[in-house]
Amino acid sequence: MTSLLHLLFAPGFLASPPVRLALLTGGVAAFVSGAVGAFTVLRGQSYAGHALADLSVTGGSGSYLIGISPLLGFAGTGVLAAGVMDMIGIRRPRGRDLATGIVRGAGLGLAALFLFWDTTHTNTSGVAVTILFGSMFTISPAVIPLVVGCGLVALAIVAVFYRPLLLSSVSADLAAARGIPVRAVGLLCLIAIALAVSLSALTIGTILSTALLVGPAATVLRITDRPGRATVMAALLGVAVTWLGIVLAYDSFTWPPRHDGWPVSFFVVALIFVGYLLAQLVGRRRPVRRVES
Repeated sequence: MTSLLHLLFAPGFLASPPVRLALLTGGVAAFVSGAVGAFTVLRGQSYAGHALADLSVTGGSGSYLIGISPLLGFAGTGVLAAGVMDMIGIRRPRGRDLATGIVRGAGLGLAALFLFWDTTHTNTSGVAVTILFGSMFTISPAVIPLVVGCGLVALAIVAVFYRPLLLSSVSADLAAARGIPVRAVGLLCLIAIALAVSLSALTIGTILSTALLVGPAATVLRITDRPGRATVMAALLGVAVTWLGIVLAYDSFTWPPRHDGWPVSFFVVALIFVGYLLAQLVGRRRPVRRVES
């Protein structure tokens, strides 16, 4: 058993405080992103998730300018953007995509300005790389309560409004006929997506955070059509690929020829991609059925 552990884990892996923090924050971010991602895919809001991930660049870069936690910037900007997108109009897919595009364009313009100021007016080095690609092994212990808090809020939205979210995902008109406040439910879903991509942005970076939101959910929905089961499976798959990505990134410091390590984000996204391809093969052999609750 000891030999097997030494083969899987480089020396000092579990004894390293940064690794333990990475496993905790990465696990929380992946679990939340997977659970929220199931409804993101079911509701056809992958583009909205991508836009909110892009907009988190604005919050992250702005947070470095004023000296607050990047997660506060990610989450605050995401929730604000979700509200603006809802205010512009999300009742129909065309209006929803239009609102998403408008808000995304404005946010990216501000992000470019903030990143420019970060690189020219602050003494913080590597800000752009940290925001865009993450830095899981340098997360501060002080951010853990905020990570857990954001995760609990997002999971609470999914758990409490599971039925309304599911029904409005299948048919907004039917949900409205049954008295469900479709627009309010849609806004809550956007807020949950914003919190999920904020957590992912903190761990694997804003550029790749959508992969953790959409990838596990899209993968499991290829092999099961039960939303409840898909939600749990996506959350667990997200945790599995994130933890395995951390292991590989830590081990990569011993790989020749450079011995300087590979980013966690690369391994996480690569594992998600491989998993999706495998799920595609399995999904082709299954008969197509209607979505069941």
